[in-house]
Amino acid sequence: MSVHGCQHLSAFKAAKGTDPFRIIYSYFIACPSADARRIKAKSCVCHTCRQTTLRLHACMSCIYFGCYGAKHIHDHAKSKKHNLAIDLTYGTVICFVCEDYVYDKDLEDIARSFSQKPTLNLVGAYIKEPFSTWEPSEDEIQLLKKNPKRRKVNSNSTVGLRGLINLGNTCFMNCIVQALTHTPILRDFFLADRHTCQMPGESKQCLVCEMARLFQEFYSGACTPHIPYRLLHLVWTNARHLAGYEQQDAHEFLIAALDVLHRHCKGTNGMSCSNPHLCNCIIDQIFTGGLQSDVTCKQCNNVSTTIDPIWDISLDLGPGPPAFRFTNSPGNYEPTSLLECLKRFTRPEHLGSSAKIKCGKCHSYQESTKQLTMKKLPVVACFHLKRFEHSTGYHKKISTYVSFPEELDMTPFMSSSRNDNNGFSNQIILDIPTSLSCDNKYSLFAVVNHIGTIEVGHYTCYIRLHKDQWFKCDDHLITKATVTDVLNSEGYLLFYHKQILEYE
Repeated sequence: MSVHGCQHLSAFKAAKGTDPFRIIYSYFIACPSADARRIKAKSCVCHTCRQTTLRLHACMSCIYFGCYGAKHIHDHAKSKKHNLAIDLTYGTVICFVCEDYVYDKDLEDIARSFSQKPTLNLVGAYIKEPFSTWEPSEDEIQLLKKNPKRRKVNSNSTVGLRGLINLGNTCFMNCIVQALTHTPILRDFFLADRHTCQMPGESKQCLVCEMARLFQEFYSGACTPHIPYRLLHLVWTNARHLAGYEQQDAHEFLIAALDVLHRHCKGTNGMSCSNPHLCNCIIDQIFTGGLQSDVTCKQCNNVSTTIDPIWDISLDLGPGPPAFRFTNSPGNYEPTSLLECLKRFTRPEHLGSSAKIKCGKCHSYQESTKQLTMKKLPVVACFHLKRFEHSTGYHKKISTYVSFPEELDMTPFMSSSRNDNNGFSNQIILDIPTSLSCDNKYSLFAVVNHIGTIEVGHYTCYIRLHKDQWFKCDDHLITKATVTDVLNSEGYLLFYHKQILEYE
């Protein structure tokens, strides 16, 4: 991006002023109201291919939207001699004569007027933008200038990679910290200084403030291992069941950390307009999904539905009851893939005569079936493979290899895919075609693994730094990995990021 000005932009301003930029920025980038966001969602399509594709640009000389990837905006600029366009994702101006994004102080001031402080275009500020195509915006360039600790991140950079010192059986914490600090949209939130502390005068007790400092440490460019003693102290203080130097469960730590983060930043953005009972903090915006439970009366087919918020999906790996076993499968069937686990998780379950419910229509206790589906998908989906089995006097670890894909489509497991016969339509879920809706597709970006037995073990984590670069985090040691290493690992926690982000 050029920061030295552009003669073509200067000539455009001299002829038409800055109103074209102000209007486009107001309606299609800043979107200050819900109505403006709805208008943007309906209007932002490429006028050539009619796709709501990534990196949409708006011509500054006429009413035309064109996609950058297919070069429709380039073709428009060449044919119409309209050389300037605005990137609707980042609000930056591109000059097709200079063949570069250009900087202008007047346009920067206009952009800043829509916000009290410089921010990245994050949650609710764009539609249908894949998380993996991360590039610095003009706002971020200004932040980089003001803070010498910040560094530009590009496709070859290793900024963000940093080991964590084990403070005594704290590998369970280190691997979750690695997963969170490499969660793309959470990273962008903290690097844009979006956090406003809800504990004035007590910021040292705020876990969100500590996470903000942690992100600064990770992306400062330092290569030496970080010592997360303040984070450990705050976790011990706010989740006392995790205090002490005994080995803890990484999944339990994840849920506890999200809970404390949620409590400490609750109210930052007010309450959700669509659901007054749902907090609109950054944790809920990213991690909270809606799990729908449909209980159907066997007598009258009356369906009772409840929807509960969830931060993760826990999936059984052991042999399920007969209702969950696939046709022609042995009686001791155990799922061997994430898709099989999800299919079993969302299949109807007969509750039996010992668990009769009082039907609201029959007004009597009847047998019923229960089915779980996803009503609302989170931005980040975390799948917990239940490898640790605890029963009276019996504890064991399930080390069965469970395959998981690099890309996952959750469409078959949505409530909207449930048919009227308390099941899913007859599609082959075990081999999901790539032609399904892109809106529910996810990309893998972190995998937490447990090595060893239930008594003695160690946690490590694979993280994706860029689109095709994977690294293994083993406390203070960071080594390069391949996607094959990741997909062949004994996954315990699987983190997927939605490929397309949309307005509520």
